[in-house]
Amino acid sequence: MTDTLKKKERAALAGLSAASMEERERSSDVSMEELSALVETAGGEPVAVVMQNLAAPNTRSFLGEGKVQELKELIEANECDLAVFDNELTPSQMRVLSEELGVKVLDRSGLILDIFAQRARTREGQLQVELAQYKYLLPRLTGMWTHLVRQTASGGSSPIGTRGPGETQLETDRRHIRRKIQKLEEELAQVRKVRETQRRRREKNAMPVVALVGYTNVGKSSLLNRLTGSDIPANDRLFDTLDTTTRRLRLDEIQEVLLSDTVGFIRKLPTHLIEAFKATLEELKYADVLLHVIDLSSDEWQEQAHVVDDLIRQLGAEQTPCIRVFNKCDEFFGILPHGENIVCVSARTGEGMDALIQKISAVLDQSRHRVHLCIPYADAGILDLLNREAIIKNLEYGEGGIEIDAVVTAEVFGRIRRFIPGWEAPREAWEQ
Repeated sequence: MTDTLKKKERAALAGLSAASMEERERSSDVSMEELSALVETAGGEPVAVVMQNLAAPNTRSFLGEGKVQELKELIEANECDLAVFDNELTPSQMRVLSEELGVKVLDRSGLILDIFAQRARTREGQLQVELAQYKYLLPRLTGMWTHLVRQTASGGSSPIGTRGPGETQLETDRRHIRRKIQKLEEELAQVRKVRETQRRRREKNAMPVVALVGYTNVGKSSLLNRLTGSDIPANDRLFDTLDTTTRRLRLDEIQEVLLSDTVGFIRKLPTHLIEAFKATLEELKYADVLLHVIDLSSDEWQEQAHVVDDLIRQLGAEQTPCIRVFNKCDEFFGILPHGENIVCVSARTGEGMDALIQKISAVLDQSRHRVHLCIPYADAGILDLLNREAIIKNLEYGEGGIEIDAVVTAEVFGRIRRFIPGWEAPREAWEQ
């Protein structure tokens, strides 16, 4: 029975706001609340919190010596198993803090990686997490082997038997990890090739892709379930969705799209984690429309939206048409956001779903044309183009030619518009 009811690890949380840090790197009450939620998501129990303001981080112990002592006393009083820092720690700071506090020390990046390792289900997701973990571990090896490096660096005064092996072991481990990173990157390159093939097939079938993006835990999976009638697990916890989920969504009698759910974003997301997840997140660049889901019930929704916008820019998807979807509008009391490409919905009650579908159709229609064509049999070769790059809704062979109803992109429209009955090329002013 004790095996099944595993004891939760008790965690003390620590954060630093230093004037020398960039604004987004500083700890605040909000970021500490988020860190607490991350610990709970990882299966731990946050029991104590320490915050400090300094001009600059302590190069040795990150926090000031007095605050480290206060944190140690809190850890002992609350019988904590680990200390979790809201900020990024250097390898040497992590080692010093672990020695001084007497418990395991994690920073925000390490905690997020641990959660990702628990959540990844598909082989692709597991590869991405493993790659991110190795990239996180590589620079921290030096800190782990510092005692041996120090011994070998003292020029002959080292104890007998300790000259050399520490450095050798460190280099051996580094080489091993670099080989693992290279192998994982090669495997992920194969994943990208498979995705590219799938993408080309989608483009051939002219199936538009609509990608759900947003801060973690804003309700993207719930929205996908509501729109498509799916039953993807949608729990109230951070990073519940890691592996991309795609479902079909019918917008109207002739238009169908693929709706993809993606991993949620978060402030201070480790850079190597963004790099590792590009195989999944690069789908955003190839999407026809982005649905940026925002939790309107959160006091921090503006800051969260800003974090997502920044990450979209990092991924090179800022040119993709984007609809801001304000979720949980049933929990908001006040004037709802409004404007072009803004829709307020509730994934829980279904409010606003029709308006959202209409908005998606309208955005797609800006780059697509629904046309009726009459193609002479002498030009029947144009059918190859339409089969490859258009959605053919109806096709009939008549006496005067081939009658076709289709949905085409702006590029294809330019090549087939002469077959639209009654179509005339627009005239320049001087031709009037």
